[in-house]
Amino acid sequence: MAQRLIKITDSDLTGKLFGSFDRNASKLENEFGVRIYNRQSPDGVDGILIEGDEDGVARASDTLSYLRNIAKFGDDLTDQNVDYVINMVSDGKNKELDAFSDGCVFITSKGKPIKPKTVGQKKYIDLIEKNTVVLGVGPAGTGKTYLAVMMAVRALKRREVSRIILTRPAVEAGERLGFLPGDLQSKIDPYLRPLYDALYEMLGAENCMKMIEKMTIEIAPLAYMRGRTLDESFIILDEAQNTTPEQMKMFLTRLGNSSKIVVTGDLTQTDLPFGQKSGLAAAVHILKDIEDIGIFEFSERDVVRHRLVQKIIMAYDKYDREKRKKKAEKKEGPRTYKTSRKI
Repeated sequence: MAQRLIKITDSDLTGKLFGSFDRNASKLENEFGVRIYNRQSPDGVDGILIEGDEDGVARASDTLSYLRNIAKFGDDLTDQNVDYVINMVSDGKNKELDAFSDGCVFITSKGKPIKPKTVGQKKYIDLIEKNTVVLGVGPAGTGKTYLAVMMAVRALKRREVSRIILTRPAVEAGERLGFLPGDLQSKIDPYLRPLYDALYEMLGAENCMKMIEKMTIEIAPLAYMRGRTLDESFIILDEAQNTTPEQMKMFLTRLGNSSKIVVTGDLTQTDLPFGQKSGLAAAVHILKDIEDIGIFEFSERDVVRHRLVQKIIMAYDKYDREKRKKKAEKKEGPRTYKTSRKI
């Protein structure tokens, strides 16, 4: 039986790693077939003792080391990030977790540190830093829009750009704009609410509104982009799955000097009329081999909302696969075989 002792200099950190009612320790024990105890090392320092077969002890030790790094930065060890690290180690993706353990990327107006919570989010941020145009595609809850807004605010604060432009196509998800109260701006605002929410968290509501009044930050429907050239701007197109190919081409060609574009969307949640091709799907195909354009596809593993969101996405994906399979089988029909006989 192999043993390994992980020293913990902060006793509060030990409690975080074990979790409420030893919840996190139990997950590691069940996953890797080990036993985990709270022990002191010979020199009197608190530690976590892991016992089991050599491979299980090594994997559990790696998992605890990564979780310790997350907890050190002040993050709570939620079910989501504990499960995420366990799954990554189980799949042998330890090297990817090394890069994921880097420090914060941005500090909000309230002093909250923002940093990637998954390897996918880290790769997405790196891609935005290195490329002029980035397409971020993936399911709900992966942080596509939130991280794009964070990178835009960071670029503005560093004076890499002089303004931020955030836009969305005003496509209804089963509702009608005409039934909403107020003037055109009042009707449009609900579509842009997620962008406002992210900005308020980054900058504070009062500071954000001042920037909007000064046009340092502009939030507008996609239709307002036509005919413009956007210089020295960080431009984000959100919910891009609801653009047509023509709208997407129009938007991307607004790019001016010293500007950066991030396009985000989820191809499984298109609200376009039946039979209308998504501009985001077309752009991913058309632009995939162009230098200085980065394309990143998130997976359900990158979901950082409630842990059930990941399961919901996986269930819908499974349903869609089965539906496509049945449709293909129905279209193909029963096979018939012809026989011939030589005389």
